[in-house]
Amino acid sequence: MKLLSSNWFVLRNTTFEFRHRDGHWSTERRETYDRGDGAVVLLYNVKDRTVLLTRQFRYPAYVNGHADGYLLEAPAGLLDDDDPLTAIVRETAEETGFAIVDARHLFDLYMSPGSVTEKLHYFAARFAPADQSGRGGGLAHEGEDIENIELDFDEALAAIGSTIVDAKTVILLQWAATSGLFDA
Repeated sequence: MKLLSSNWFVLRNTTFEFRHRDGHWSTERRETYDRGDGAVVLLYNVKDRTVLLTRQFRYPAYVNGHADGYLLEAPAGLLDDDDPLTAIVRETAEETGFAIVDARHLFDLYMSPGSVTEKLHYFAARFAPADQSGRGGGLAHEGEDIENIELDFDEALAAIGSTIVDAKTVILLQWAATSGLFDA
């Protein structure tokens, strides 16, 4: 294993022996990007039939053709040294200003397992205007400038592939649709 970079996160080049399905062995080489695991939450309001997303600039999306680089996303962040539930409660407060108390774990997914080690822990939690206890907006010392965007659930579903192009957010919206979250 060779460390290629640890500037922001860790990029490694690893050589390993791999046994194929037919039984033969080969020497393979892969680069992996390790940024740590993360958590994401769909904030929903059943009464108003809305979801609360964030809007923030994402440089990698911008340089890969997204017109202005601003993405609509479900609140998310890295675990750092916390368990997934503690991390998503912290990240939600930092990004949106909302205090969540009933976050429900849904599932865990690898987002880009061909090169990125990250496993993302998915949650859903109710929100209401009275739950906003902070200003949100992210952490200035991390360069964050995050805006809350409350959307009608049907409008959010219709925006998939046009104004909502973040995979974790699409997954959560699809989960809400298939689980009947907003069915009366």
